[in-house]
Parts: sequence; structure tokens; C-alpha cells
Amino acid sequence: MNLYENYPVARVPSKQRMPFFGVALVHMGMLTALDQFMLGAVLGHSMTYIHAFIAITGGSIIFFIATVGLGYAGMKEGMSGSLLARWCGFGRIGSVLVGLLIAISLLGWFGVQNSVFANSLDYALGHRLGFHLAATLSGLTLTFIVAFGFTALKFAARIAVPAFIVSVVYISTVILSGHSISELSILSMHQNAITISDAITMVVGGSIVASLITPDLTRYYSSGRQVFWMTTLTIIAGEYIINGLAIVASVMLKTSDVVTIMSEVTGGIGLLVVVFSTMRINDINLYSSSLGVANTIEALTKRKVSYILVTILIGVAGTILSVIGILDRFVDFLNLLGVLFPPVIGVMLVDYFILRSDREVLDASRRNGTLPDEIKTKKIGWLAIAASLLGGVSGYCITIGVPAVNSILVACIFYWLSEKTWLRIQSRRFSNA
Repeated sequence: MNLYENYPVARVPSKQRMPFFGVALVHMGMLTALDQFMLGAVLGHSMTYIHAFIAITGGSIIFFIATVGLGYAGMKEGMSGSLLARWCGFGRIGSVLVGLLIAISLLGWFGVQNSVFANSLDYALGHRLGFHLAATLSGLTLTFIVAFGFTALKFAARIAVPAFIVSVVYISTVILSGHSISELSILSMHQNAITISDAITMVVGGSIVASLITPDLTRYYSSGRQVFWMTTLTIIAGEYIINGLAIVASVMLKTSDVVTIMSEVTGGIGLLVVVFSTMRINDINLYSSSLGVANTIEALTKRKVSYILVTILIGVAGTILSVIGILDRFVDFLNLLGVLFPPVIGVMLVDYFILRSDREVLDASRRNGTLPDEIKTKKIGWLAIAASLLGGVSGYCITIGVPAVNSILVACIFYWLSEKTWLRIQSRRFSNA
């Protein structure tokens, strides 16, 4: 069963709920991937061990709260994240904007991952192509593979994740053999190029998109306990094991470049693993981004657009991002995600668990296994959108504290106060009438 494509605009029936491990493994795959290894390598190359792991822990706490909260709501309602947003403050059109935000972020990830692919390809060919030509070839090739559904990606998907995990374990074993903990500690004693607060935001940025789409998976669960343990295992595997090993590898090899790390220890096999991993990740990035944009256009204009055309256009845009150097702005990209997405999640959590503004219509329709009636669904949640924008700007502009925390707190407080104030105004108007 395809967990993402089934029931895109409907509740998952109770009889379609699935066992724990099948869903958990898919969720763990989001964070046991190349992008998390890249993040760990950047942290290890820029911070001491203790500061890097403080950042990982701080980011993981934010990720845990956001993921368990949204995951539980998705499990209870049987809805995907973008669909759930309709009744978590954003309304029908507002939820489309949430989906578009996810699509745009995945476009950015496509550019980042394609850059890694291009670096690997150029390295393997002895730098005869050059990065720009390699990025153009790799980006356009993958775009046409995804657009026209070639079966090569299915082969890549079967081997990419296990091969990557095996490679990470092998690299770590080779690097750590013969070194004591004290030696590793001495190697890590260098000045911090990244502050702990910024590093926490980077950790959040590297995983927060997974939080927002967690309901896409947990809608197949039947209890909150499953959501809790799924999130816990994902954090252990992705944040502490993959990130942790990347931190140590980057310190030992004195580089944050994953292509260098892979090639120096495993040679050509490591480069092949990087290529397959980026193919697998960018398959999902490009596919999901294309669907999100196509659905947004249809919802706003009532016109259906060609999936192949949208895929090609987005693939070209992602390839251009690679060529102009988005990988050089990887840290800035993570920081941007780390302040844009937490406010959206915060607004949804406040609306669903505290304000409960649409809880009655959700409860009534859930008993029938249907979605709430269109006439009972808010068209657009202006306050939710305003709170998300204000939170994002605050996280970007306020220099005191942790940007990711600042963004989510400002959004949550503003949304709660503004909604309560609006309800009081509406109540007075109704009583005076």
C-alpha cells in the first residue's frame, strides 16, 4: 500500500489502520537519510562534540513535541497534514497555502540533494565535467525519470536506504577503530563557527518538514502510544545515530563535505551509495512537490494542469537552484526552514488542542467516517496565516534566544490571543443583535 497516495482528501477508515513497524520504518526513513548525515557533518565541522549534541537534543525536543502533537491529531482524525490544516485554523484555502509551503521547501531540498549528486558525479569522473555541467545533467535526468515514471527509481529505492545505513556504520567503524574517547575529544576542541541557538534551529530545519507531514503516516495508526514510540525511534535513529556518526566522521576527516567523507573511506562504492541515496530522496522531493503545486493550482483556479508539465518545470527550477549554488547556502536554508515551519505547526496545535475551534464538526463527521461539510468549513483562516507570518518574521529578526523557539512562541501566543479576542467580538455582536 502506498501510504502517501491513498485517501488524499478523505479519512482513512478504521479497517485500513496498519501495524506499528511498517509505518514506523517509513517515518524513520525520513531522518535516516543523506540530508541528516549532511547536517551532522556541518555541526561536527563547526562545533565541539558537547555543543553539537546539545543542539541535537534541543532540536529533537522541538521536533518531538511538534511531531507527537500533529501525529496524534492525524491518528485520531485519520487525515493527512495538509487536509488536517483545514480544520486547524487555516481553512480550505489556507490549507492549500500550507501544502504549497511544503512543496516549495521540497523544491529547495531537490536543489540541495542534486548538488550533492553532481559533486559525486564530478568527483567520480575526475572533475572533467565540472560542477555546473554535472548539476545540469543530473538534475534534468532525474526530472525526466520522475516525470515519465521510469522503473530505475524503484530499483534505487530498494537499495538506497539500507546501503546508506551500512555505509555509515562501516565508515564509523573504520574511523573510530584504534582511537580512544580522549583522543576524539581533543580533536573536537576548536572554536565554534555556529552558535548553539543557530545550531538548534538548523536541527529543527532539517527535520521540521517531516513533522508537518507526519499525519500523512500516523493516520494509519490506531493509538497515541504508537505515535509516541514511532517519534522516539525516529529521533534516536536519525538525530542521534546518523547525526552523531556524521559529527564524529567530520571531526576525524576535518571536512563537512559528505562526498569527501564517503570517498575517502569507502572509495567508489561510497560515491555510488551517495548517488543512489540522492536519487531516492529527490524522487520523493520532486514527486511530492509536483503534486503539491498541481493541487494548489487546481484548488485556486479550478483548472487541472498536467502533472508531467509541472514536474518538468519544478525539476528545471530545482536544477537551476543547484547550478547557482544552493548547497553553499545549506546552513541558511536550514535556518530558513527552522523559522518558517514551526509557526505553522504551532498554530495547528493551538487550534486543535487548546482553542478546539472546529472540534465539534470534526467529532460529528468522524463518527460517520466522512469529512466535515463544506459549508461548515472555514474558507480561509486569516488569523492563522497572520500568526504564521509573524512567527516566521520574529524567528528571523529576533536575535536573542533560539530562532526556532522564538518563531513558534510568537505565532502560538499571537494566534491564541487574536482568536480569543475575535470570538469575544463575535459573541458581543451576536448578543447585541
